[in-house]
Amino acid sequence: QVQLVESGGGLVQAGGSVRLSCVVSGRTFSLYAMGWFRQAPGKERELVAAISGSGFSTEYAPFVKDRFTISRDNARSIMDLEMNSLKPDDTAVYYCAAGNERSLNAKYTTWGQGTQVTVSS
Repeated sequence: QVQLVESGGGLVQAGGSVRLSCVVSGRTFSLYAMGWFRQAPGKERELVAAISGSGFSTEYAPFVKDRFTISRDNARSIMDLEMNSLKPDDTAVYYCAAGNERSLNAKYTTWGQGTQVTVSS
């Protein structure tokens, strides 16, 4: 059974940084694209960033480009999200998700439990 476990959320001041991690077990990690999503109160869940199975291709939502960096370590089955220059609007529950194929066209079918990131002004 596939399991995704996020860690690294918390409270941070505006302009600060946070690193989120997602550890995956139960599947061959490198075969699947991975993504970070977030959901703020009263809003729809939205894609933040995604990375292909190989790690060579990435995509970012326009609102985080040049501030956030997604990465993966296929040998350790871990995906990270480095978040810099945080804004209060980045406050949300952040979810790790696993896709159903290697490419960035993957559908995200397996989800972690989420980790709260709160950015104070």
